[in-house]
Amino acid sequence: MAWQQRGKIFKPDGTRAWSQSHAQVPSALVQEDRIRVYYATRDEIGRSRTSFIDVDLEDPSKVIYVHPEPVMELGAPGCHDEDGVMVGCVLSVGDEVWMYYTGWSRCTTVPYRVSCGLAVSRDGGLSFQRRFDGPVVDRTPLEPHMTMSPYVMADQGRWRMWYGSGIKWEAVAGKFEPIYVIKYAESNDGLSWRQPNQLCIPPLHPMEANTRPSVMLTTDGLEMWFSYRHSLDFRDGDGAYRIGHAVSKDGLVWDRKDDPAGLQPGDIGWNDAMMAYPCVVQVEGRRYMFHNGNGFGRSGMGYSEWVLP
Repeated sequence: MAWQQRGKIFKPDGTRAWSQSHAQVPSALVQEDRIRVYYATRDEIGRSRTSFIDVDLEDPSKVIYVHPEPVMELGAPGCHDEDGVMVGCVLSVGDEVWMYYTGWSRCTTVPYRVSCGLAVSRDGGLSFQRRFDGPVVDRTPLEPHMTMSPYVMADQGRWRMWYGSGIKWEAVAGKFEPIYVIKYAESNDGLSWRQPNQLCIPPLHPMEANTRPSVMLTTDGLEMWFSYRHSLDFRDGDGAYRIGHAVSKDGLVWDRKDDPAGLQPGDIGWNDAMMAYPCVVQVEGRRYMFHNGNGFGRSGMGYSEWVLP
């Protein structure tokens, strides 16, 4: 079995002031008659907001609806998400939809600070309200730099989160670049989280950054797909994002595998330099991965399908 790339499905047309570029970090929610794919898009000064498209349940290349507004506005001045609301994952919780997201705020010595927030929808995922004005997973004494890109699973009475955690800012060519790894948190209610500083995916070298996990339960335990990059020449260069894969029995200790077959950058086009930000869902026995290509989502979002030989 291998992944087969199906191509690009959506890119913002730039006609809306809040959505000038990018369809970044696609995050899928499987519904009864469609797949709703949330994404982060940017305005002219680079601030991220989240919106969504709906695609056909059996053929995700068919876009059947494009939402005309962001699902939530930027945070208030001074809050953790005043400069960006970037979806991390979306899940159904009773008759509500919960969105865990990355909140962005600008800094001075380093370019930005990010942390994980929670918003709740009571209209089927059309709009969201913050559960708290502040983050739910943030810096701690053992994680002093940043948290981001949360993936949350409600598993047999406990809530589990895998997320990106900054370990340092590295000075590269006169500017600071972030290095981060995937860590683990746990909760009884999805609101208050315990962060044991548990490393999930050991980096291959000191300059690797890995983040944006997508986790799925299997008969043998769990599978994870994630993004990793070098900290040198990673903006569509030789160090650009690739999609990694790991397996685990308990969700804490992970065995990193070879990169998934079929998910390397293409020869030409929208993803010839980068493959990033996977989100994997199961739909009636079929497995889809939504992901980005070049420019961290500037070239749009696409999808791949897990295909039997």
